[in-house]
Amino acid sequence: MFFYLSKRIAIPNNVKLKCISWNKDQGFIACGGEDGLLKVLKLETQTDDAKLRGLAAPNNLSMNQNLEGHSGSVQVVTWNEQYQKLTTSDQNGLIIVWMFYKGSWYEEMINNRNKSVVRSMSWTADGQKICIVYEDGAVIVGSVDGNRIWGKDLKGVQLWHVAWSADSKVLLFGMANGEIHIYDSQGNFIKSNLADSTQMKMKLNCLVNVTGAISIAGIQWYHGAEGYVEPDCPCLAICFDNGRCQIMRHENDQNPVLIDTSMSVVSIQWNHTGSVLAVAGAQRAAAQEGDANIVRFYTPFGESLGTLKVSGKQISALSWEGGGLKIALAVDYFIYFANIRPDYKWGYCSNTIVYAYTRPDRPEYCVIFWDTKNNEKYIKYVKSLISITTCGDFCILATKADENHPQYVLVLCNSIGTPLDPKYIDIVPLFVTMTKTHVIAASKEAFYTWQYRVAKKLTALEINQMMRSRKEGRERIYHVDDTPSGSVDGVLDYSKAIQGTRDPICAITASDKTLIVGRESGTIQRYSLPNVGLIKKYSLKCRANQLSLNCNSSRLAITDSSGVLTFFDLDVRVTDSTGQQVTGELLKLERKDVWDMKWAKDNPDLFAMMEKTRMYVFRNLDPEEPIQTSGYICNFEDLEIKSVLLDEILKNPEHPNKDYIVNFEIRSLRDSRALIEKVGIEDASQFIEDNPHPRLWRLLAEAALQKLDLNTAEQAFVHCKDYQGIKFVKRLGNLQSQSMKQAEVAAYFGRFEEAERMYLDMDRRDLAIGLRLKLGDWFRVLQLLKTGSGDADDSLLEQAHNAIGDYFADRQKWLNAVQYYVQGRNQERLAECYYMLEDYEGLESLANSLPENHKLLPEIAQMFVRVGMCEQAVTAFLKCNQPKAAVDTCVHLNQWNKAVELAKNHSMKEIGPLLARYAAHLLEKNKILDAIELYRKANYFYDAAKLMFKIADEEAKKRTKPLRVKKLYVLSALLIEQCHEQTRNAQRGKAKGKSSEATSALAGLLEEEVLSTTSRFTDNAWRGAEAYHFFILAQRQLYEGYVDTALKTALHLRDYEDIIPAVEIYSLLALCACASRAFGTCSKAFIKLESLDSLSSEQKQQYEDLALEIFTKHTPKDNRKSELDSLLEGGEGKLPTCVATGSPITEYQFWMCGVCKHCVLAQEISNYNFCPLCHSAVG
Repeated sequence: MFFYLSKRIAIPNNVKLKCISWNKDQGFIACGGEDGLLKVLKLETQTDDAKLRGLAAPNNLSMNQNLEGHSGSVQVVTWNEQYQKLTTSDQNGLIIVWMFYKGSWYEEMINNRNKSVVRSMSWTADGQKICIVYEDGAVIVGSVDGNRIWGKDLKGVQLWHVAWSADSKVLLFGMANGEIHIYDSQGNFIKSNLADSTQMKMKLNCLVNVTGAISIAGIQWYHGAEGYVEPDCPCLAICFDNGRCQIMRHENDQNPVLIDTSMSVVSIQWNHTGSVLAVAGAQRAAAQEGDANIVRFYTPFGESLGTLKVSGKQISALSWEGGGLKIALAVDYFIYFANIRPDYKWGYCSNTIVYAYTRPDRPEYCVIFWDTKNNEKYIKYVKSLISITTCGDFCILATKADENHPQYVLVLCNSIGTPLDPKYIDIVPLFVTMTKTHVIAASKEAFYTWQYRVAKKLTALEINQMMRSRKEGRERIYHVDDTPSGSVDGVLDYSKAIQGTRDPICAITASDKTLIVGRESGTIQRYSLPNVGLIKKYSLKCRANQLSLNCNSSRLAITDSSGVLTFFDLDVRVTDSTGQQVTGELLKLERKDVWDMKWAKDNPDLFAMMEKTRMYVFRNLDPEEPIQTSGYICNFEDLEIKSVLLDEILKNPEHPNKDYIVNFEIRSLRDSRALIEKVGIEDASQFIEDNPHPRLWRLLAEAALQKLDLNTAEQAFVHCKDYQGIKFVKRLGNLQSQSMKQAEVAAYFGRFEEAERMYLDMDRRDLAIGLRLKLGDWFRVLQLLKTGSGDADDSLLEQAHNAIGDYFADRQKWLNAVQYYVQGRNQERLAECYYMLEDYEGLESLANSLPENHKLLPEIAQMFVRVGMCEQAVTAFLKCNQPKAAVDTCVHLNQWNKAVELAKNHSMKEIGPLLARYAAHLLEKNKILDAIELYRKANYFYDAAKLMFKIADEEAKKRTKPLRVKKLYVLSALLIEQCHEQTRNAQRGKAKGKSSEATSALAGLLEEEVLSTTSRFTDNAWRGAEAYHFFILAQRQLYEGYVDTALKTALHLRDYEDIIPAVEIYSLLALCACASRAFGTCSKAFIKLESLDSLSSEQKQQYEDLALEIFTKHTPKDNRKSELDSLLEGGEGKLPTCVATGSPITEYQFWMCGVCKHCVLAQEISNYNFCPLCHSAVG
């Protein structure tokens, strides 16, 4: 950080100033002094010239208003920025609140206790409340609109200072005796674990071993409005008049940062980001007559940033400007302004400016990589950032690894902030420098070198070297007191780094072949790179703050902490005072107040430097006339300096503006340009020969080209080694017409519209089109192709349409793209567009229009598969002769019937195993009905029936709803019928053309025979259905009172013991027989029941008791023997049974169902629309 005095304003009539305060938001400066003096000033810094933005702008007073109202000397002034109010108080205790109205300040409120004097006033961070403390111990807290919130009298104390915490919950009161008491926002003591129990006092570690009377010089609590430098950063500064100071993280901090400023302090203040604390006062120098006024600057961690000396007798107050770039000091009857050049964390790599800032909403640093060429920015959040260093296309972010570990990270990033390689190191990277191959980081005692590599195309030789250097280690560490020889003696041994040194490192710099390390004593150590060997030590008179080597490492620029720039020639041999030959000489040139400098990249004698608000360019140590600017220098090459106004950018860091990048041309470039314009090419070329530089030759070459002076142009291109330029001039020489040459030159300089116009004027549309083709401006190509007379080249037209289609597709404007792709007949991209637009009809018609086996068809088919359109996908697959893919699609989309059909049509074998696999998967999940449906769809009726029978059997076992069980058996039987039908059809198909119908029917039956032997149910598929049909029918008849028919039906059930449990059958039979008084049958049923093994002895006993009861009353004989005989006998000549009534059919006329082949009596069927058993329609 660098600072210097920039302006002085005198107060009229030599009135001494007592206090000063700078409004952070609106920029007003209020200063109070003796005899009621109160002034409000404002510095105007508006300027239209981009170069003069920021500190370089002229500072004129745009406001200078005296505020009348105080009679005594004004002692306290404080701003409320949020509500634009000024609060002032004088030695008589009068308080005035001023408000801003139509460009001037007016009294708004007045208050006077008339008892005591106001010592301090403080607004909360949000501007809602003010706390006023009086010397006699009175405290008043009021609101912004003038109402009193609470008041309190602290007995027996003298109050001098007050401060609010950031959240407005804690108040600190500073006493006249130097104690600090902690209160809450309502004025109650807070018990603090640090305060001793007798009194609620803050523990003041900085006053240990201090004797004598002391008073508080200031309490400043930074409110975090712009974020913090790092998480948990010290922000509460307390300073005493004896120069002792402590900076705390919060009011109860056990371990504050302690500073001894060794000066008499009068005032302290934080800058706007809480990163710098300014301490103003007088130097305690016994020897000097009178005290010298100084301002010291510190970081929140107590590190000194430097000292600013101020003339005058006595400094009384200081205040920072809102942006932290200026500081105002009240000294005697003057206001001094000092400019501050902050140490921003920033860098410049390949057209990208990298800068970091803090935000109140995040604990990390926000690092922005701003690509100035394309005006794009990339944001990266970095915890505990220490520094940013850049070189070439890369940058190094040095950070703390973790709060708790003393480890650090060097992250190598590219110019858009992508981390490429992090390195963890155990030394503090206080100083970091980088070259194209190395990163060097130094602590106070040691330095670490890392040969970084970036992925690029490597030759075999380089890969070999890499492998070797990997073995030797690309990271080394050296202690500053060691003398490495340059052989492989540096190892990564951190134990070296821990050893202390009497002469710490204070700055480092490096070029491709030299590393320079500066030490606090003024010694400069020069090492060779890449093998670090100590070459020489030089001793200088100053302690370097910044070092910089020129492009050929022959000269070193040294800037010390007070901004003095000197130069040292490293290689020159001189004779010293003792007559001995020594290497190295301090050059005569010395400049003061320098805060930035940069050597030119392409000339060892050129450099640019910033001195206050002027930029100087030096050639061979002679300055050119200065330029007013306050930018930081990014880059200096090709006689041009690129500078960036970081102060302006960081006012609104999220929206950097290209206006804040300023390019300056140095004098020789400006002069050459002027010569060429005014005098002519000959004289200019003579001047450039005397002052040669590739940039100047290029300037000449371009000027000669414009005038078509090809000889001069060629010579100039040769001088600046521009091979393309030479080839271009040669090509121009071969052209005959002047206008052709002019058109080519216009195109060379990027004036494409002009070149195109010339081509068209010469009637060379082909050249105009060629130019636009090179530029990739396809819209214009299309325009030119269409406007011309004669036939346009079809292939070129197509190419143009497709390129424009690509343009729209890249921007995801699919609709526009479609139109052009259609014209360009680009089916591939067209398919993609239809898919993105979800225009599946368009996609289908495209697929249909393609010829068979077109390479695009599989892709289109896949698109259909992705959206579940099976039919279209199958069509596409079949069209490109991929039946297997078609089948896979059907399977994937669960269209199994289609899959089977396709597999059969294309005689594919694998459908069976596929089905089985999927069915197994369904069964595993217990989705049996899904599996049945799957088999049924795929025409695998036999497998479906097997599963259906399984379900029916399981349902039957539950003994719940006989009707549901019957339905399930019917379904199973129907599936078996379908299976038989399928077999017969297949046989018919096979036998066609071979022989008669009869043989095919026979073959069908034979195949069925083979099937029927495999399972019990294919043979008689309807048994289960019949059993439950009769079981339900018998019960229905019994309940409806047709006991005889019920008995007949029940008698049929004896054939179905394998399906319905015997207990159920014979219980029902006994019941029906008993009801129809056929006791013989009933008796037989009871005998059967009593002999069943499945019953327990108690159940058998119950049946025996019941039989005894019945058959003691009735003889076990049937009454109507004749009817039942036929039913009871059964035997071979078994009659068909009517499924409607359960009676045997004796007539020759009866109805037979076409599906289940069961019969119904002719007279009964008229009552039915559906078959009683299988429910198929009576047709």
